[in-house]
Amino acid sequence: MRGNNTEGILPEIRDVAIGGDATVECRNLGFRYGRRDVFSDVSFTLMSGVVGLLGANGAGKTTLLTILATLRMPKSGQALLLGEDVTSVTGRQRIRRSLGYLPQTVEVMGSSTVFDNVAYAAWAHGVDSSEVGYAVERALEAVGLMDVATLRARKLSGGQRRRLGIACAIAHQPRVLLLDEPTAGVDPLQRVRLHQLMTLIGKKSTVVVSTHLADEAARVADYLLIMRDGGLAFAGSPQMLSECGMPGMDVARVIETVMAGER
Repeated sequence: MRGNNTEGILPEIRDVAIGGDATVECRNLGFRYGRRDVFSDVSFTLMSGVVGLLGANGAGKTTLLTILATLRMPKSGQALLLGEDVTSVTGRQRIRRSLGYLPQTVEVMGSSTVFDNVAYAAWAHGVDSSEVGYAVERALEAVGLMDVATLRARKLSGGQRRRLGIACAIAHQPRVLLLDEPTAGVDPLQRVRLHQLMTLIGKKSTVVVSTHLADEAARVADYLLIMRDGGLAFAGSPQMLSECGMPGMDVARVIETVMAGER
């Protein structure tokens, strides 16, 4: 795990023990574009709970998520989801059955209804045809879109489209849920609702939430992964991080100082 510039200030922790069995394991993971290292030697283990993945723009959050989502191969090290290697063809197939992923850019079937978009996502992830309708209703209710279920997806606002993407990601009740900036463009009331949803899902599954909002991570995360300088600057609980700050400094402010390289 990287983070040499925080040595002696922030603890180095490799295992993220939240609860249950390990669902995500990264061992000395690395990725590069051409000759530029995005990150290297990233190691952690995740279990059930909500994990806040933070870092400045360009820190490698989205790249890490796309590797975990089996959409990009690492250049070094190993990534395992539910015991399966992301570099294995059969492993990727098995992972995807139990994986939910919300990318930064949400692609929808614009001419299809909101309901049909989620129904297709549920079916594609192996939900039995007799259960698809219930799965769709459950997912749309969770993100507050039942009232627009019959609307064509192309007519949704940006925030609604993002919530549709989340509904598609959770319809099959994944064991690992990866969310890249899930509340971007979402109004404050719905943001609170999504925070509550993450907490609820995190009771049984692993929810990795990429965000640059320190206050959001401090509010919902059971554990924090902060990326900086080509690796992990911190891995630990919000309480542990707060103990590294100045007396009286709240967790969100400590997160910001770590992201900025001030600690």
